[in-house]
Formats: sequence, C-alpha cells, structure tokens
Amino acid sequence: MITIGDVNGMRGWYRLWKKYGRTIGFVPTMGALHAGHLSLVQRVRERADAVVVSLFVNPTQFGPQEDFARYPRQPEKDFALLQGSGCDLVFQPKVETIYPPGHTTVVEPGGPAEGLEGALRPGHFRGVATVVCALFNLVRPDVAVFGQKDAQQLAVIRRMVRDLHLPVEILAGETVREEDGLALSSRNVYLSPEERRAAPVLYRALQAAKQAIAAGERSGEAVRRVLREVLEREPLARVEYAEVVDAESFQPVATVAGSVVLPLAVRIGGTRLIDNVQLVAGH
Repeated sequence: MITIGDVNGMRGWYRLWKKYGRTIGFVPTMGALHAGHLSLVQRVRERADAVVVSLFVNPTQFGPQEDFARYPRQPEKDFALLQGSGCDLVFQPKVETIYPPGHTTVVEPGGPAEGLEGALRPGHFRGVATVVCALFNLVRPDVAVFGQKDAQQLAVIRRMVRDLHLPVEILAGETVREEDGLALSSRNVYLSPEERRAAPVLYRALQAAKQAIAAGERSGEAVRRVLREVLEREPLARVEYAEVVDAESFQPVATVAGSVVLPLAVRIGGTRLIDNVQLVAGH
C-alpha cells in the first residue's frame, strides 16, 4: 500500500494507472476510520482496478463553533486498518495542497444543499463540494463511493457531478450499524457511556416511521410525528430535525410517494448525530 501527500505524486500514479488501462476507484474520508469506511473500500474495490483512499480533515466544511480542532485524528490506526482492505494508495494531503496560498475559488451548491444540514450549518456544503471537486481533479477517479449515512451529502455530490459534467460515477455505500442499530460514525467516540446507551433512539425512530409507511401511512406530517414521538421519549435527545424529504431534491414532502429519505439530526448530550433511512413508498 502506497502513501503519498503531494500533487505530483498523485498525478504520477493516476497517469501510470491510466496508461495501463486500469480503472480508479476513490473513497474520500476525513480519517478516524471504522468498519463503515472499510465497507466503502470493499464496495469500490468491486468496480475498480486500483483504489485510492484519502485522509483529509477538511477545514472549510466546519463552522466556527464546530469540532474541527478536536475531530479525531488517528493516521497510524487508519493506515493499519487500510492494510489488506483493498486499498492500493492512501492520499494524505496537507491543507495547503488542497487549498493553495491565495485560494479563492469555491463550488457553491444549490438544490439539495439548501435545507436541513445546509440551513443549520451555513457554508458546510460549499466546503464539502469544493473539497470533493478538488480531490476528484487530483485523484481522477472513474468511480467514487460515499456513505448513505450522509444522505444529503450524497445527493449534493450527485447533483454537482451531474451539473458540472464531472466524469465520475457515484456509488452509495450502505450504512453500517452496531448491533443495537447505532450508525457507525467517527463522532461516536464523543459519547459518554450513558449517552451511548441513549444513542440508538435514532434507529428506533427510523424503524417506527418505516413501519408506519409500510402499513400504509402516506402523510408526511404523520410520519414526522412518529419520528419525533420516539425521539422525544429519550431524555438525552434534542431533536434538530426529523424530516421526510424527496430523495433527489431533499425538499420536504407532504405526501410520501416514490423515493424518499427520512433524515434525522439529534444531539445526544453534547454530540450531534445524523442518520436516515431511504425507501420507496409501496415497496
């Protein structure tokens, strides 16, 4: 497994792979890897000859009061996890590599970026879209995979790729969960033992709403009530949003029909967790 951090090194490898007709798969991450990330590596490994994983904590997607400074960084553990995972190259650029001195150009996404996370975290998706576009230009992947747990991010990236005609196929990787349903996340390490016991309430709320839809409920407002009723039974949970949105536009729906996403953002103590389930009404 190769590890590089500079632009010329990355360009050299993708040129070599392209010369020999090898397809490139890409998994962009902020490090602090867990089994969910490794499942993304395995997913893209099935579709590509060479797999690149980036480790880069992107400063531009964090707000002023968010956790950039304390976001978990564990490069040695990440390298160990990636050994034997199917990863061929780890790209670990510095901030000045991604954002050269005097950097002023950004990608300003609209559409699915405008609500929920976009409204609560101004500038977040601008930072995400800008760094992903930069990484695509550096890695030159044929296919890239993003986790379904960050469903709105996935919708934003898909729209960016379509709108800017980027030659990258975007795959979704299924959310990996603990036995009690808690979605794996690098931020789970922030949870105290008591908060960890409370955190699966997100999964229980999603399952209750999913069951209501399966039983025939088609009112978006009724499904939102189901989500909130379950979440509000947990004293440690503070709900930021519990929504029913169209899977492509990420706009709230009045009637549950077609492909929809049920996204949640909930604070458990001081830790902000997100989760979702995607489904097709009637299926």
